[in-house]
Amino acid sequence: MRKYKVLVLTDHRGHSKENSIYAILQVMLKHEQCAQIDIASRGLEENKMFFENHQVDTLHVVTLDSDFKYSENGEGYSANLKKAKVEDYNLVFLRLPRPLSDESLIWFEELFSNATLVNSAKGILTTSSKAFLLNFPDVCPDIKLCTSIKDVLEEIEKYPIVLKPLKEYGGRGLLKINKQQIDDGQDIHDTKTYLPTIKEQLENDNYLSMRFLKNVKKGDKRILVVDGEIMASSLRLPAEDSWLCNVAQGGTSVPSEVTPEEINIISNIKSKLKEQGIFMYGVDTLEDDEGKRVLSEINTLSIGGWPQAQAQTGIPIINKLINKLFQHADRY
Repeated sequence: MRKYKVLVLTDHRGHSKENSIYAILQVMLKHEQCAQIDIASRGLEENKMFFENHQVDTLHVVTLDSDFKYSENGEGYSANLKKAKVEDYNLVFLRLPRPLSDESLIWFEELFSNATLVNSAKGILTTSSKAFLLNFPDVCPDIKLCTSIKDVLEEIEKYPIVLKPLKEYGGRGLLKINKQQIDDGQDIHDTKTYLPTIKEQLENDNYLSMRFLKNVKKGDKRILVVDGEIMASSLRLPAEDSWLCNVAQGGTSVPSEVTPEEINIISNIKSKLKEQGIFMYGVDTLEDDEGKRVLSEINTLSIGGWPQAQAQTGIPIINKLINKLFQHADRY
């Protein structure tokens, strides 16, 4: 039986006690194939040169034990800090939120070429952009890549839209546009006045336009998938007087079941994600105007919600995740 020395890359500065990393790593520590887990935070000054300047010999880690848990001061990431050699690890677990540059992802892929990288950094580079949804028009609402103000104006002539920055997450930067008005989730703006303020981002970074669905109040469902298998799902409901379903934006999460449409969505996307080296991911769905669930997001970077879904379902999905993770590593 192969044993794994695991390196976890994260950033503790954005963590809370609900962050999935703590529950996941406590289960991983107990697995018979886990020899050791070291964790490195981008939030430490000692790791600045590694994460920002890509200097290999500046990585500092902490070796985890059963006492590892969330703390407000992040002491678990700095106590007994030691230098690490990247070649010592044969499994690397990426739990880094954005901002994360394309250059860093490319560097990680090269740096850890002799280890199993979950998820593939190169695959994250491709799939974490919302433009990846353009591969699956049959299971999405009407979508279009917008690279100019003209593109946006053409879309809002057809129907209300949600305009999404390609590389944001957690509901950040979303704009609901209904011809003359833009709703950013907090304030209402005049469309013709507001659009020029994002002209440069439209042209340089682009946005994805997605038809706004009137049933958004019925919730955004997060489906957790590992190696193509659905683990659990949760329905996230928007706060009162809001159209944003993200828990980070004030929504709430309740247990749910997957529908036949959602099973079909996973069937449609899983082979292309596997080709990209994506082992675990979160899929978000909405109810369209005909009452069917449709694909709205694919999350492959730092997928959360595991302990919450486990508590809601009563199913040990974190154990299933870890078992599958080591089985995945064994194949490489």
